[in-house]
Amino acid sequence: MAAHEQKNNKTAKPGGKGGQPLVIAKTAAEEQRLKLERLMRNPDKPATIPDRPKEWNPRAPPEFVRDVMGSSAGAGSGEFHVYRHLRRREYQRQDFLDKMSVKQNKEQAYLDKVEQNQREAEERTEKRRKKREKRKQKMLMAKKAKQEDQQNGDAEKSSDSSEDEKEDEQKEADDDAEVPSFIMGKK
Repeated sequence: MAAHEQKNNKTAKPGGKGGQPLVIAKTAAEEQRLKLERLMRNPDKPATIPDRPKEWNPRAPPEFVRDVMGSSAGAGSGEFHVYRHLRRREYQRQDFLDKMSVKQNKEQAYLDKVEQNQREAEERTEKRRKKREKRKQKMLMAKKAKQEDQQNGDAEKSSDSSEDEKEDEQKEADDDAEVPSFIMGKK
């Protein structure tokens, strides 16, 4: 066991990179940890991020085919293989074009669905906004009507109270006139 640890903890050759111990990763997580440690040893050095692999495209069909051939009698023994490769390449190209058209149709259908969902959401929002505005206007109108009623009520009360006071005074004066002075205590 001790010999195994010595074997794994050996330093690099004297002319190598800084005498780092040789560590062999046994799991994927350990390998990832070692890669991160190596990156973090020199944080100033930029880390390379590989580009995404390009999508495979078939080779374009030839514009003009000079040696038209088929798998028929009279062709040489090597011509059939050439024909077979051309046929396979053409089938592959057509299959690729079919898959791309299906993919584009799906993407277009998805974009149409997203656009339709956005339109429906905007319509619902607009409808609800109008409803809120209508309710708000109704509440404002009710509030204004209530304030006007209060103002009219106050004005009526003040005019009513002044008229009532005048009527009360008039009645008292009439009552005093009708009632003899000895009853009222006047002489």
